[in-house]
Amino acid sequence: MKISKLALATITIGLATTACGLGGGGVSSADGDGATVGNCQVAKGNVGPGPLTGEVKGEITFQTTSLKNDFAQVFDPIIADFQKRHPGVTVKWVDDPGDSEFTPRLLANAAACTLPDVVNLNESTAIALTKAGYLLDLDAKAPEAGKQFLPNMWARTTFAGSASHTAMPWYGGFNVLVFNTELMKAAGLDPADPPKDVFGLFDAAEKIAKASGGKYHATVATPMHRLKTDWQAIGVKFFGPDGKTFGFAGDPQAIAWVTRMAELYQAGALPKDTLASEPTELSNRFAAGKLVFGDRNASFLRSVKDNAPSLYPKVGVAPAVEAKAFNVWEGQYVAVAATSKNAYAAAQFATFLTNAENQLRFVKDPKVAIFPTAADALKDPFFTTRSGTDPFSTARKVGAEQAESSSVSTPEEIAARMAENAAWGDAVGKAVATEVQLAMQGDKTPEEALKAAETKANELLAAGQ
Repeated sequence: MKISKLALATITIGLATTACGLGGGGVSSADGDGATVGNCQVAKGNVGPGPLTGEVKGEITFQTTSLKNDFAQVFDPIIADFQKRHPGVTVKWVDDPGDSEFTPRLLANAAACTLPDVVNLNESTAIALTKAGYLLDLDAKAPEAGKQFLPNMWARTTFAGSASHTAMPWYGGFNVLVFNTELMKAAGLDPADPPKDVFGLFDAAEKIAKASGGKYHATVATPMHRLKTDWQAIGVKFFGPDGKTFGFAGDPQAIAWVTRMAELYQAGALPKDTLASEPTELSNRFAAGKLVFGDRNASFLRSVKDNAPSLYPKVGVAPAVEAKAFNVWEGQYVAVAATSKNAYAAAQFATFLTNAENQLRFVKDPKVAIFPTAADALKDPFFTTRSGTDPFSTARKVGAEQAESSSVSTPEEIAARMAENAAWGDAVGKAVATEVQLAMQGDKTPEEALKAAETKANELLAAGQ
């Protein structure tokens, strides 16, 4: 994945491990001086209780996801600094393209005992590798690792129903509300008082359509890229009483959301030709002055600045209407392979890479619009001060405030949100969106569409898709 896409969303692909011959996960065990993780022979210290000990030495492989071509100026000095501090260690930096085969490829590498020592993961891959047992238990093996992160961020970084941390949160793109201030004024809306929640955004869309006469709209019509985040923000219950299968069809909030989307679409408040549009359609129309609201990820501002420089100074930024969906952060992670031959050195490098100083080196690079997870990084003036009305500067400040003010979720809330994210794969999202589109077109009632969507989603869930 390129960085612009990387910060917009994590990859949502199949998590089944059986295709790699793992049959439900790797098993760790210790015997004598050695141990096994899956079929891999590892040092006894890699598994079981007690922190890793030893020296920071040997060769470790550090794998990023589509970063090496553009960010050597960031990571080469970080690697050099670590090696200078620890002369006995060599860090070999490699890069993965992060394509649709990313998760299956890393699972296959893990089963073959070749998983990189320190590896950059998206959420779905972290879930899969945690289920398979191939990531180091940081709570047991590197108990100091979590102290540098925002407490709410660290609390949410657990996977596959485990209470243990198997990865460190690294960076991500926080949601903000991006809008064209001139179009807002033309539609009779106050840029200083933008929508504050999902249904407020829908109300604004209705007002915009009436004022513009169809010359411009609030946003695109496609439900595909709003569904999961919107539903989480408004409190839709994804699962039925068993907590394992989807049961959203009868949820009042889900019905209200689909009903409102259908009303807006049929009234022309959403552009009719964007019902099944590609993600680029939103960017293109916003840049052309045809949409009031842009993409919710702060990285979108880079696209506006590069492709519509005359529009950029007219862009406003406010807290995201989906701010309530911040229960579990979805970004990029750094994990240590439980199969590492130099696990102590690998854990030390992962901690060094994700500390505040080194996160700031990355997030300050002008080619990115991302946010750090280290608590001290968000105290830097880069995030706490605003340079005039510059949208990027405003977005950084808004994002930092959201990250720091977001309350720590309960273990039950975290588990529920992680289960939703794990179950809502690409196939499920498409299936639900297809039914919502039928309701928007008036071919089904919202209740009928949701019932059909729930049935299809459960079929896909049972099939591991």
